Amino acid sequence: MKKRLCATGAVLGVLTTSAALPPAAEASPHPRGYPASTRQVLPLGPADLPERRTTTTLQPGVTLTRIVRGNADDPALHWTVEVSIPGGDTSPDPDAPPTALKDRPSADELVADLRQDGFDARAEEVRTPRTADYTGGTLGWRVRVGTFDSQSTATAERTRLRAAGHAGSAVYTGWDGEATDRGPWHVDVLTVDPRRFRGTLDASYGPDLENRETTSELSASAAATAAVNAGFFVLDPRAGAPGDPAGVGVYGGRLLSEPVAGRPALVLHDNARRTEITRLTWQGRITSRASALRLNGINRVPGLIRNCGGSAGDTPTSLPLHDVTCTNPDELVAFTPEYGGHTPGGDGLEAVLDADDRVVQLRSPRGGTLPAGGSSVQATGERVADLTALARVGERLRPSTTLLDERGRRISPSFRTDIVNAGPELLRDGRIHVTPATDGMVRPDDPSWYYGWVHKRNPRTLAGVDGAGRTVLVTADGRDTGSLGLSITESARVAKSLGLRDAVNLDGGGSTTMVADGSVLNTPSDATGERPVGDALLILPRRHGP
Repeated sequence: MKKRLCATGAVLGVLTTSAALPPAAEASPHPRGYPASTRQVLPLGPADLPERRTTTTLQPGVTLTRIVRGNADDPALHWTVEVSIPGGDTSPDPDAPPTALKDRPSADELVADLRQDGFDARAEEVRTPRTADYTGGTLGWRVRVGTFDSQSTATAERTRLRAAGHAGSAVYTGWDGEATDRGPWHVDVLTVDPRRFRGTLDASYGPDLENRETTSELSASAAATAAVNAGFFVLDPRAGAPGDPAGVGVYGGRLLSEPVAGRPALVLHDNARRTEITRLTWQGRITSRASALRLNGINRVPGLIRNCGGSAGDTPTSLPLHDVTCTNPDELVAFTPEYGGHTPGGDGLEAVLDADDRVVQLRSPRGGTLPAGGSSVQATGERVADLTALARVGERLRPSTTLLDERGRRISPSFRTDIVNAGPELLRDGRIHVTPATDGMVRPDDPSWYYGWVHKRNPRTLAGVDGAGRTVLVTADGRDTGSLGLSITESARVAKSLGLRDAVNLDGGGSTTMVADGSVLNTPSDATGERPVGDALLILPRRHGP
């Protein structure tokens, strides 16, 4: 289990201030010892929008700022039905499956068909901003039907469309990301000031890696003052073990999940000092007295590489590819005691090790329980022969892993260090630096995915460090008429307006959750309520250990 933390100490009485900010920037001094700076309103919507901020001290060195910007009655926003566009006669690929965006001829063809069937259809060009590694421009064309005052009316029109043989969904135009939208937005900000903070900044995955818990459960189990959801994780059992980090995971200095090669990660220290964002790769080996073998992964189902970015031979790519599960039939994966109660089953070979790294069992098929404090190595496909030649009952096999930064330098985290996966980057050295292409979020053959995940507004969780060295954790609600959410580029601008120097996007959507003093502050967007996640970032009231 993640390093156990007892919860002693009490939260201070809160000091709350509330202020409506004018459209222009308002001067606001930093805490003593920091240079004065300028606090800006959120760069969302027109400059004349009202904005209210309420700041509360949760414990020494930890503040919560709740921001509401904009109006709830923007007359320009409405509900509509977005229709899935099939291949069609004019498409470069008539057999392609229906998607939200297509080329203009395909969109125009569908509009003509819909109008002939009596629907008020239109085609709209979708343009997306340029980023640090993506040219942006026209993503494609979408087809929409009608303008409605309510979701129920739009849903009724969608039902009528389906009866006519078309697919689509009811959407709110406030989620499109137009700069003229008047809101509202709900953004919550946790700021940890290391000069006054005497608690612990921690990342926790719960009792084991392979299962999911809600952010509020992870917070409650550690008696945290506050928490937010953290990195990406496996959700679908077909993609691996649900709850397993889909990228790097270092907890208490131990590498328990390997990086998606070269993607950004958030590095935290328990005293909240020297928070940073870096890009990581790794190397892993299993070594006997006579030989050594290269590892493909740590604590994940062999053959399934969520978000890709693994080894040569992975299909379809060894580069990062977000929300895709790459495959490889020939893998060697190590399991530590933190994985869970039962290692994955299937064809192949598993060398089971005791707490002293000695082989106590070779089992095929693989999968089963581990000895107390023990571990294992699983081989599939062609790697079975490699492990068979290396492992003998009674032989000592030593697993070893090395983290490397983007310059190829070795990183040796201390037991006070946690690292969670993230992406894309948002800010670097105080400048907007959004990297969807580098981080596997641009799919040239599927612009609809970029449209939904990057371009459109969604709930978001962000993290970073400001110019004064403070760790900042941000959530923004979305997928609702009462809070529009943020696009990825809007997320970068919001992070910059909050004074962050370096910032990165964490898992968002239905995962976005902020907890303070035992209560969920935001409104998670899943219809079922708060989503169980892979890990969370926790702010605890008192530091423990030497």
